[in-house]
Amino acid sequence: MNRIFLKSAAIAFASVAASLLLTLIIVPAMGFSVNRTIWLTSTVCPLVLAWIAGSYTFWQSDKLKSAHRDLARTHAQLAAAHRRLAEKASRDDMTGMLNRESFFAALDGSRRKSDRGALLIIDADHFKAINDGYGHLTGDEALLLIASAIERGVRSGDVLGRIGGEEFGAFLIGATEQEAKRVAERIRREVELIRFRPVDERTVPLTVSIGGTVCSEDSNVSELMRAADRRLYQAKHRGRNRTILDKDISEAA
Repeated sequence: MNRIFLKSAAIAFASVAASLLLTLIIVPAMGFSVNRTIWLTSTVCPLVLAWIAGSYTFWQSDKLKSAHRDLARTHAQLAAAHRRLAEKASRDDMTGMLNRESFFAALDGSRRKSDRGALLIIDADHFKAINDGYGHLTGDEALLLIASAIERGVRSGDVLGRIGGEEFGAFLIGATEQEAKRVAERIRREVELIRFRPVDERTVPLTVSIGGTVCSEDSNVSELMRAADRRLYQAKHRGRNRTILDKDISEAA
């Protein structure tokens, strides 16, 4: 408010100065003398009018600036809320990994940026037996342990997603065939090392089977999924707890 008062005063006194200057030039030029009434009119009128008009104008300007600041702040808050909602909508509620739709979208985006990479499909072995024997809450605990093991096994920057009930996807960006084999085997071993004790002291073994394929230049997401699914089926068929990448078979240690 003090700032508005001072700015209005400056405008008012500038108006008075301009009014007096014009009066001293114009009135004598018209053949009249500058009397007390003219002096008073030339001083008071611009002083009052300019002060009132300036105060109102600066007050309105401050209100508009404040409204713009509030609008910008609200817009920033809405944008942040939208980002949080979009992020939440793209994630699996239980594991925090990308959900199926978001994983495939990320996979497609990564494929457009680079021709190199490998897709792994990771499936928990005998998971129905855990759900049936110990209940779904215990099964959820096992899934969280497996998801954490997968995260430990992949490299920084790789894309992870939960693409089914007990099925996960990992796209290894830029990975060669040898790198993909090492990552797949590391994931398998990380899961195998889990000591899962849902009741008492009895340890329930957790293992995964992994099927994978290395990307070719002209392969699309659907073709990569079919190829990785075929390798996963082979891993399951050969006894589970093993990785198969393309035509290579890695026996479980």
